[in-house]
Amino acid sequence: MPKNLTLILFFLALAVAGSARPEFRYTLRVEHPERHSYHVFFRIGGIESPVIDLKMPAWMPGYYQLLDYAGGLSGFSAKDAHGDSLAWEQTDRRTWRVAVPAKGGVLTVEYDIFANTNFAAQSLLDSAHGFVAPTGMFLYPEGYLRQPVDLAVDLRTGWTKIATGLETLTESGSAGRQEPVAGGVHLYRASDFDVLYDCPILMGELEELPSFTVRGVPHYFAGYRMGEFDRGRFIAGLKKIVEAAVEMIGDIPYRHYTFLGMGPGRGGIEHLNSAAVPFSGSQLATEGGRKRVFNFLAHEYFHHYNVKRIRPIALGPFDYQGPNRTHGLWVSEGLSVYYEYMLVLRAGLMQDSDLLQDLRNNVAAYENKPVHLRQSLAQASWDSWNYGPLGGGADSTISYYDKGPAVGLLLDLAIRHASGNRRGLDDVMRRLYREWYQGKGRGFTDAEFRQVCESVAGEPLPEIFDYVYTVKEPDYAKYLAYGGLGIDAGWRIFVLPEAGPPAVAIRKSLLLR
Repeated sequence: MPKNLTLILFFLALAVAGSARPEFRYTLRVEHPERHSYHVFFRIGGIESPVIDLKMPAWMPGYYQLLDYAGGLSGFSAKDAHGDSLAWEQTDRRTWRVAVPAKGGVLTVEYDIFANTNFAAQSLLDSAHGFVAPTGMFLYPEGYLRQPVDLAVDLRTGWTKIATGLETLTESGSAGRQEPVAGGVHLYRASDFDVLYDCPILMGELEELPSFTVRGVPHYFAGYRMGEFDRGRFIAGLKKIVEAAVEMIGDIPYRHYTFLGMGPGRGGIEHLNSAAVPFSGSQLATEGGRKRVFNFLAHEYFHHYNVKRIRPIALGPFDYQGPNRTHGLWVSEGLSVYYEYMLVLRAGLMQDSDLLQDLRNNVAAYENKPVHLRQSLAQASWDSWNYGPLGGGADSTISYYDKGPAVGLLLDLAIRHASGNRRGLDDVMRRLYREWYQGKGRGFTDAEFRQVCESVAGEPLPEIFDYVYTVKEPDYAKYLAYGGLGIDAGWRIFVLPEAGPPAVAIRKSLLLR
């Protein structure tokens, strides 16, 4: 069957029910990869108002900076069901207001998106592959973010695969995950626009590595130009990391998970059931490179728990038009750095000495920035939108990627010490997952996070939270000693040779020896 006819039948089938409710369907086409340009059709039906505002997001959740997605849009047009042009105007840089042809009538919007940036928060297209950052590709109808949305991706002839966390729409109308196939039209459904925006798409001349299951749930890794490396060894290590994270939280909240290996590049961004990551197998050629890759993948994977589900209350539902500020990125990002180390250690993919060296590097990077005497960890999170997620120069801002894991270590040790090593930071994360994500269905406030930590510890932790909300200098030696560890003038963390039995027990539970 010709693929254009497939699209027509798909849309006709969905339209049978009429316009009882709003309907939103995109078609994405790769027509001119040499121009780095995608073409988008957006079919809208069931709108009762005389006009509809279509908006381009200003950022992607997971990357806390405003991006000029609207600047890549061109060739906008709008037509009714008969192909006649509709009136429209651009009311601001990110908003296109379109006249609805009649009450509940159908309209189709078309536009092009320029895509030539190799980065996990922006789209890319060339002759061999494409990456779709959905927040920079799909306009959303204002007031309808909670509505379901369908997507048809017209995979370019000759391209082998498509990979995404989106649910595949089958001929029966049900949704699920299907094996990627070469060419043709791929149909997907998202329960709302937040889910659509949370599912990047990688397509083209891709390779899919052998999948693995954890607790019966399949995990996939698809990538572009991954190079030469031991694929079996790599997948075995990745599976151990996933198993370590699942064992810690005790639950898998998705039906399938996909790692999207974008090829050589920069930046990685987490999603509910996928992660977009730069990846090259050449990085696995050395022991140090292998550890860095596994740390990075552990970080992005753990984010599906810590930020996508365990999250500050400001991070969902999202305002896509402006900054979503929070003081809690030290939890979402900083503690994810701490847990990337812990997961790789627990998976048996690095040594205790590697963990201590990584933590030493974080402490040194923070302490060697003069601005650490003027900016708190919470303020660095709030100011992320001003400076970018990695922080600015030595005189502008600290990085919660550095102080966050350092405070995470001290917090973990404080809880273990206070509870007689019966509980630790793991218990905090599990409780937030069960009671806030699963129980309340929302994120936590700053006060609630502190309350959980102190409840798990069994006592107040005022000094630890001074390290978050003030510029008080951390007493590393005090808290490290709880775990039989010390620190020298160069910030090197080491094992104390004469620690007492309680401290040794904490150290063994922390370092697995």
